[in-house]
Amino acid sequence: MEPSSSPLTTHVLDTTSGLPAQGLSLHLSRLEGQGQQWMELRKSYANADSCCPRLLEPGQMKGGTCKLFFDTQGYWKKRGQESFYPYVEVVFTITNETQKFHVPLLLSPRSYTTYRRS
Repeated sequence: MEPSSSPLTTHVLDTTSGLPAQGLSLHLSRLEGQGQQWMELRKSYANADSCCPRLLEPGQMKGGTCKLFFDTQGYWKKRGQESFYPYVEVVFTITNETQKFHVPLLLSPRSYTTYRRS
């Protein structure tokens, strides 16, 4: 399956080097059930192209609240740098299951930026 066929995608760029944040780990979760507990759906890593393919398979998209957890501290530690943010959590709501969602992360040891692109 092509990574672009996933209804939810992300990529992670290291803005200090201008390169993909290859190897950065992330977790995708969704709020589930009466108790509204986070249920982990997928673990992934940023690849050499900065993408994290196959976060969701086609047909797996459901409306609700989702979270992308990025292990920024682990990424910077491997590069011999300290991170002000030990992790980044991006919580977002899916209201239209037929749309595609792209949620990039631009990252440095002392800042991050995220946005939604369709």
